[in-house]
Amino acid sequence: MRIIAGTARGRTIEAPKGRDTRPTLDRVRENLFNILQRKTWDAKVLDLFAGTGALSLEALSRGAAEAVLVDIDRAANACQKLNTQKLGFDGRTRILLMDWQQAVRQLAAAGEKFDLVFLDPPYAMHDMTGVMEALIPLLAEEATVIVEHEARVMPATADGYEMYDSRKYGYVGVSFFHRVEA
Repeated sequence: MRIIAGTARGRTIEAPKGRDTRPTLDRVRENLFNILQRKTWDAKVLDLFAGTGALSLEALSRGAAEAVLVDIDRAANACQKLNTQKLGFDGRTRILLMDWQQAVRQLAAAGEKFDLVFLDPPYAMHDMTGVMEALIPLLAEEATVIVEHEARVMPATADGYEMYDSRKYGYVGVSFFHRVEA
């Protein structure tokens, strides 16, 4: 697996052994960031269910200001630390070894706001309603929430979000949301 573009272009990143972590494929990341384009520049990124950190590391390579990576898996956490150090992004990242709920509570209590939020949960998690509702206090005014999911199953999402784009790449689906006023 490698970083597609930006300052770390072509550099490889590590993934944990086994099948517990499912890194986002290079071609999916490339297309996802082609859709985001300038939204990445100087963005504050939250990567829930971060796995290897590939999505947030790609964002940092393309000019994001900082990223918070969250995963409960120890092997994924170790890979995130290795990858951020290897790419020289450790000064621009915070890596949290905890579940998404604890992380969201902690970040909200600190008054954090994010421009880009990547949600790449296990594909068996078809209901993103609770996650997306919990994110609301963390979203900057023009925030974009990107959900990676199984292509054949659109996950349930919370009210107050509008999907403005959705793509399928084989078995992988990627959907883009922003908040809408009631």
